[in-house]
Amino acid sequence: MRNSDRLPPRELPKRRSGRHRNPLSFDNWFGTPALIMAVPGTAEQARDADGELIGARMADLVRAYRPEVTIRFGHTEGREQSLDEALTGLEKSDERPLAGVVVPLVTAPHAATSAAIGAAVAKAGADARVTEGLGPHPMLAEVLHLRLAEAGYVRADRMRLISVTARNTTMADGVVVGAVGGEGAVGAAGVTAVLLAARLGLTVLPADLENEASLEQVLAQLRQGGCQRPVIAPSALGPEMPADQLAGLAERFGARPCASLGADSLLGKIAALRYAEVLNSLGVEQPPTAEELPAPVGSRHRPES
Repeated sequence: MRNSDRLPPRELPKRRSGRHRNPLSFDNWFGTPALIMAVPGTAEQARDADGELIGARMADLVRAYRPEVTIRFGHTEGREQSLDEALTGLEKSDERPLAGVVVPLVTAPHAATSAAIGAAVAKAGADARVTEGLGPHPMLAEVLHLRLAEAGYVRADRMRLISVTARNTTMADGVVVGAVGGEGAVGAAGVTAVLLAARLGLTVLPADLENEASLEQVLAQLRQGGCQRPVIAPSALGPEMPADQLAGLAERFGARPCASLGADSLLGKIAALRYAEVLNSLGVEQPPTAEELPAPVGSRHRPES
């Protein structure tokens, strides 16, 4: 007979294994590769509005998803908190399948950043694998939406099923997703623009912020469609396009600038996913077998004499 005075036993959820397992699972084993985030530009350029390093904030955010991993960051330019320094101590070892995973903190292909990372890895002799950047990814559109809402340019909720009419003259009626890094970056920004348009119910187009002719053409296309209050939202964390440079560009073309993405928990989650993708591709995102673990120590585990 069941004792009614006692609480029912708590059943712990069973953890999935194999391909249905959570890609951000916290499996920890000996020889876990370090996660190194490569921040474009110098430390002085890679600071947010509060003066804090974007790399430091991103490291804290990623640590929430991968608490068992050693996380570092380094800048591709300059001597302060350099990528060369972050890659030290990652030489190849037989005790681990990989010493480190480098995640570029860019939202699209960026030739200069990729070249700097490749040179730093070769110089350090690091046994590291370089992942893709943070984009294109659906969560980038969500972060852009948050930045636009924080500036008061759009509503914080999703407008697609609510209204497509701006409620006042300060809100945007068209958005340009600014890309930095060339043709590949514009293509990635195009994917983000489609997802952002679905969230906002507005016309959203991609443009190359490093090509003024391209930006002028896109803004003219928006105005031909009736847009009177365009906003330029850079799909970049910040160092790739400084705020003063973006403000000057927007003023020159009669648009308003939005803040860069900066450090965000969603971007931290994407970085953690990029790390997990590399480990899964190498087949090391699995816990070790009993034979691979070192022998336990302590009085309870002394060998029989």
